[in-house]
Amino acid sequence: MKHILIYIYIFISSGCFAQQSLEAVLKKYNDQSIPYIFVNQLQDQTKIVLLDAREPKEYNVSHINNAIFVGYKKFQINNVLKTVQNKHQKIVVYCSLGVRSESIAKKIKAAGYTNVYNLYGGIFEWKNNNLELYNSNNQVTENVHAFSKQWGKWLTKGKKIYD
Repeated sequence: MKHILIYIYIFISSGCFAQQSLEAVLKKYNDQSIPYIFVNQLQDQTKIVLLDAREPKEYNVSHINNAIFVGYKKFQINNVLKTVQNKHQKIVVYCSLGVRSESIAKKIKAAGYTNVYNLYGGIFEWKNNNLELYNSNNQVTENVHAFSKQWGKWLTKGKKIYD
């Protein structure tokens, strides 16, 4: 019996049941070719352009105030070129966690923009820091589209919406 308990302890402490950290998840899916910016670094949003790289249904549930929807599946660089003419403007791209946004940020950078960042932890981290989100009627909301059960576990505040 003592040996079984030791094996169980070793198995659990080795991380087999441990939840991955957000940092580990982002390292798994991102190559970090776009630098991260953290929620606490975005207190003054007047000097940046926020781009939302999620799907329309996610954006309509909630988004960061004044964020411009650019999408993911149907992303068109021409929409960014029309909206942000200054290629040296500070741009922060976000999605749910920071995976899709890195992909979109790479496309923006490839189009010649020089000051592009990926929001670490995305809109989930924004809400987890008790910051306000707005719905499609431009009203403050607690709702956050959680994308999927797998990714939704990273949202610890607000009300999870799945469709």
